[in-house]
Amino acid sequence: MTHTSTAPGTLGLAPVTSSHAPSRLWAYAGVAAGLLGTVGMQASLGVDAVYDERFAGDPQRIMDRLEECVPSILTFHTTTMLATVLLLVFGAGLRRRLRQQAPADSLLPDVALGGTFLTAVAGLLGAGFTTEMVFGVTNDDSKLTPEMAVVFAHWIGTIPWLWVGAGVTGIAVAVAALRHAAAPRWIGWVAALLGGVTLLAGLSPLQYMAGFSGPVLVLVAAAGFAFGDRAAHAGR
Repeated sequence: MTHTSTAPGTLGLAPVTSSHAPSRLWAYAGVAAGLLGTVGMQASLGVDAVYDERFAGDPQRIMDRLEECVPSILTFHTTTMLATVLLLVFGAGLRRRLRQQAPADSLLPDVALGGTFLTAVAGLLGAGFTTEMVFGVTNDDSKLTPEMAVVFAHWIGTIPWLWVGAGVTGIAVAVAALRHAAAPRWIGWVAALLGGVTLLAGLSPLQYMAGFSGPVLVLVAAAGFAFGDRAAHAGR
């Protein structure tokens, strides 16, 4: 004899299903993160105090130059911190999207999320000194030393450029799409190209070059999921 039990209140009722397609807000967050990340990297390039030969080896002149760069520093800080927060949303949504079609025991969705998390951490740390530096170089009573200003000028030109995590995300998306059909194939090829470039740059001694391609990777991949991922839009 076989006995089948049902939960109270569900006898004779069909399973409840939802006809709503999953939200695409996470993908839009990724588009915004990629755009803001690109702006942040360009703003960082504008903070040239330690890279301009006119100020080389002179901490006081470097600090004076940083005061002139305050608009670029503030732009960098704001865009980078916004991108940092949005990357977390994008990563969480990307993980959910890949899990819809990836093998049940696949690590790829988690690796994709981990890559965005690493990138967000780099952005958070990269912008960590900006407030102190802005107030330090614009306040005559500040106890900021020129040597610390030099450290900051190098910091803003290095740490936030560590977009290697985005390269990891790109490769995870590429494998999920091309091997497991967990995303459109064209997104997989784009992720493979830009993710490969970003990952290789990040692993090499030219690691800061990842800051050029990483935001573009996030922007293009997120735009693909937002506007070109018809399967997910249909609620599959």
